[in-house]
Parts: sequence; structure tokens; C-alpha cells
Amino acid sequence: MTLEPGFWTAILAGLAGLALTVGLERFLQTAARLRRPAAAWALHAGLYGLAYVVLVWVLGRPVFATALLCAFFLLLVVVSNAKFKALREAFVFQDYEYFTDAMRHPRLYIPFLGWGKFFLAAAGFIAALIIGLWLEAVPDVRAAWTAQWGALAVLAVLSLGLLLWGDKARLMVQIAPEQDVQALGLLASFWRYWQQGREHPRLSSPFERSASSTTSALTRSDSLADLPHLVSVQSESFFDARRLSDGIRPDILAEFDRFKAEALASGYLQVPAWGANTVRSEFSFLSGIENRALGVHRFNPYRAVCAGWSVATLASWLKQQGYRTICIHPYPASFYQRHRVFPLFGFDEFLDIKAFADVQRTGPYIGDLAVADKVAAVLEQAQGPVFIHVITMENHGPLHLEKVAAGDIEALYHQAPPQGCEDLTIYLRHLRNADAMLGRLRTALSASPRPTSLCWYGDHVPIMPSVYAALGTPCGDVDYFIWNSAQDQIRMPHRDTAIHDLAREWMCLSGVMFKQTP
Repeated sequence: MTLEPGFWTAILAGLAGLALTVGLERFLQTAARLRRPAAAWALHAGLYGLAYVVLVWVLGRPVFATALLCAFFLLLVVVSNAKFKALREAFVFQDYEYFTDAMRHPRLYIPFLGWGKFFLAAAGFIAALIIGLWLEAVPDVRAAWTAQWGALAVLAVLSLGLLLWGDKARLMVQIAPEQDVQALGLLASFWRYWQQGREHPRLSSPFERSASSTTSALTRSDSLADLPHLVSVQSESFFDARRLSDGIRPDILAEFDRFKAEALASGYLQVPAWGANTVRSEFSFLSGIENRALGVHRFNPYRAVCAGWSVATLASWLKQQGYRTICIHPYPASFYQRHRVFPLFGFDEFLDIKAFADVQRTGPYIGDLAVADKVAAVLEQAQGPVFIHVITMENHGPLHLEKVAAGDIEALYHQAPPQGCEDLTIYLRHLRNADAMLGRLRTALSASPRPTSLCWYGDHVPIMPSVYAALGTPCGDVDYFIWNSAQDQIRMPHRDTAIHDLAREWMCLSGVMFKQTP
């Protein structure tokens, strides 16, 4: 029996596309090895094959389907390389929301891709469309397309068999994206990360294991009247940038220095994020759970919470003690699904960008001083003890989209920075505003008739690759301090800590005792 040409067209186009994806993997910053387990190859071929079968079935044109799949694979490679350059981490399956978030919040994502990479990805899709629209005809009668239906059936069975066989091996992953992509390839690592992401973390928060009743948890006071107001500020991209260069004026963080001198504890803070992925630091602070212990959920813990994982937090623990719990974040509450997550964390109220409708922006975002004013207003109106968790936004990049203003160099440096440090100048300008926010908070906290306590920390260092190339790359640690309005307590010397321990240390130092059950 002679097979029709359409059969071989479908088979050969599918094999050619599969070979092209293997070639494109070689352009990854963390290039996948050709020597990898047979099961990894089976997963790669099976996943690509099934996607190809579905696309040909929908489009009716195998060459067009191949071109589209390869263009999409090229996009994955380009995005992964851009992520690695900016965040020092390869693209993982859990990053799939990057694509939808990039459409909803384009300014936060697309500029980091770079125009060159953007045009490269766009060229791939344009080429695919040209192939589909002009170089391959649409079949006249789909029902009579017997030869290619047969090819699709063969490829579907073969691809499904490879996928099931590769899946049965349960390939080991290190939950270290660079190593896993190199060892297994992009698609196989995606598959394994997806599988592990379907399982809820088997962890509990230290706040869950704490004494749950007010009488046992509050060992210091017998009434709510003695409880201090608590304010935690997760300052966007905050770290002491004066570490980068002696040429930066020290007074840009004068208020920060004053708080540190009066703080009960301060030092460097280890955080699980670099340049972005704020929720990793945010979750570790609120939950007290170390990011690495989350396995594959460490990339975005909030997705597991939305899927049904119940976890106690600092907010839920304080709520049990009689606190009103409020989050202030001058950005849409839906970002990172915080509007769903934070009520589950025990927050009574979420003040997002809608609460800043009449506020003038500082750069592209709501400024830190406006956020400090909102904190002051909440404290003034408080009828009982409040816990306010603040997530600032002003210093969020991309920094390179902003311009250095006249007088910035003179105001921020006593020695001009080297060429290529424009991002640092923009960053310092916003850092000075973060310092002004601290001054405004000091006024509000000191004016409160109730004792107050402030925990200030950065979520990660900023994305400034050209600056780090010129001045050196920081280790990634940020800065923190814990300050009480009552200044009659013993201050600790410089003390480094990790962010998952910070909230518990704060509770001890603030006077709201954190009691751990055996």
C-alpha cells in the first residue's frame, strides 16, 4: 500500500520541528546538555509531539504548526535568557504567569526583555505567520484529509507513549532551575516542576505552632491597652547602596542611619529573591517558613495558597491576640493574587491603589511619602492595637525607563559615578524618598499615645546589571532594623538574620511575646 504525500509531510514536519527545538535549547544561557537521561528525551519528544498533533488538527497545516511551535520555543529561550540576566535564574514552569502578567502590567516585565530580544521573538512569530499564510495552502476538504489524519494518529500514539514512559521514570530534580534545565532540558524540567507543583507543601508555620489563645500567647500584658501598634515595611528594592561606592553621599540615608542607631536590632538580611519575585521575601516574612523548604512552591508560594494550602501567618497570629490587621500596597491588589491570598493570611483590610486615587505619583508609581501618610492616617484613626504591613512600590524598576534629572549627580554624589551608572542615580533618587518616608513614619509613630514598633526591611536588591558590572555585584543581602518608640530597652549590636526568622524576632523585641509550644 502506497502512503499519500500528505502522510509524509505531516511526519517530516513534526520531526523537523522536534530537531529545531533541540537546537534552540543550545542557545539557552544555561544550555541543556545533549547527554541527558533517556526519560528526559522521551518527555521532550512526547510533549512536543502532542502539542504538534493538537496544533495540526486545529490548523490543518503541518508546516505552519511546526513554525508556530518553534517560534514559541524561541520565545521561551529568549525570555529565559532575559530572566537569567536580570534575576540570575532560569525560566521555570511556575513562571507561566509572566505571560499574562506582562499583558496586564507591561511596564513591569517587557522592558527587561530588551528591544533586541523582543524583535527576535517577534521575528520568529512573523516568520511563522508568513509560512502559514503564503507558503502552505489550507486543505480544501478537511474530511477527505485521510493521509494526514493517519499521520496524526501515529504521532499521537507515539507521543503519548513516550510521555507516559518518560513520566514513569519520575526524574529527579534539584529545584535549582539552572542545574535542572542543563540536566533534563527545558520541556522535561517544566514537566517535573508542574508535577511537583500539584502537591501542597507539607509544612506548617511557626505561627501555627505558637500558643493560640490570647491568655497563653500574651505573657506580658493582661489587656489590649498595653499592646503596641505594629508597623512592618517591606521597602521595594531597598538596600544600603552606599556599599557599592564611596562616592555616594552618606546623607541620602540619614534617617535610616538614625533609626539604626536607635534600633533594638539591625543588620544584613538574607532574602530568597534577587531583583524581583517580591512574594518570596514577603511570604517568608509573614509565614516564618524558609523559602528553600517549600520545594517547587518557593518560586511563587501564593499559588499554593490559592490552590487550598492553609498556612498560619504573623497576621493571623496577631489577629488572635486582638489586633486589627491591615495591608497597604499602592498597586492593584490582584497582582500576585494578593486580593485572594491576604484575607486567607488573616488580614482584615487591604488598601491597594484605589486608596491612593487622588495622590500624585512619584515617577511611574505611588511615592513612598504618600504611603507613609496613609500609615499615619490609619494610626490616627485606630481604636485599638493595629498591625499594618506595608509593601511599597516607588522604587520598583525598570529603572532604565526613567531619566536622570538636572542636579541629581550633585545631590546624590560627592564624586561622580562611572559611565553606565545612570540606573544607580535613578535608584538613589528613590532611595532618598524612602529615607524621607522613614522620617514621616517617625513623626507618626512617636505621636501615637500607644507604644509603637517598626520593622523595616528590603525585599531584594534592585535590577542594575550595568551598575554591578561597573561597581561590583552585591551578595544579595538587604538591610533591616527593628525599632520601638520606647527607648529604654537594651540595643543589640549589628546582627545578621534571615527573613523567615525576622517576624518572630520582631515579636520578641516589640513586647508582643512570641511563645512557642513544645
